[in-house]
Amino acid sequence: MKIRILIVEDEPLVAATLKRILDKLDYEVVAMSMTYELAIYDIEQYKPDIVLLDIRLGSEKDGIDVARLLKEKYHIPFVFLTALADRHTLDRAKKTEPSGYILKPFDENDIHVNLEIAIYNHAQREKLQFPLPDWDKISGLLEFPLTNREMDVLMQLFEGKSNAKIAADLFLSVNTVKSHLIRLYQKLDVTTRTEALAYIRKLSRGVPF
Repeated sequence: MKIRILIVEDEPLVAATLKRILDKLDYEVVAMSMTYELAIYDIEQYKPDIVLLDIRLGSEKDGIDVARLLKEKYHIPFVFLTALADRHTLDRAKKTEPSGYILKPFDENDIHVNLEIAIYNHAQREKLQFPLPDWDKISGLLEFPLTNREMDVLMQLFEGKSNAKIAADLFLSVNTVKSHLIRLYQKLDVTTRTEALAYIRKLSRGVPF
């Protein structure tokens, strides 16, 4: 399973460039939104793992307004895309606690590094807010318990590691990791990393479903 990304960018050429880079890096672009309203709809519809978010969307509500909802309601990490901005805009942006900034013009390396760090750092921040899962207990609560290898992959996922990093750490191929993730998601009855982590946090806290 690939990391699923929503692009929120009001310049079609920039959005197309981002999609081309992300496809090459083996991420999955679930949608490209050009306005605040479309961004909110696509977040609800696709539940991305992370959002690439332009600060300026050419409308009354901008990327910072989207960011507030991502942080407070959806708990989805986001990385701002921005050209040089004025101090007031930057101050507003910082208050949303983004997982990263990518300055325009950008290149493939900028995108890759920022996304990998953002996903990892978001996972680490989440861990500070929630108790460390009791992995054996969690597996026992599932209708279809996890295999040892699926548990290994889930623990790595909880650390915020990419598919490639999980594969390297567990001495597996990336395709094998993806196969384990497919089965994991089926057993957890989720479709994305974000949903999987939210499910584990709820189980850890004993929250009923």
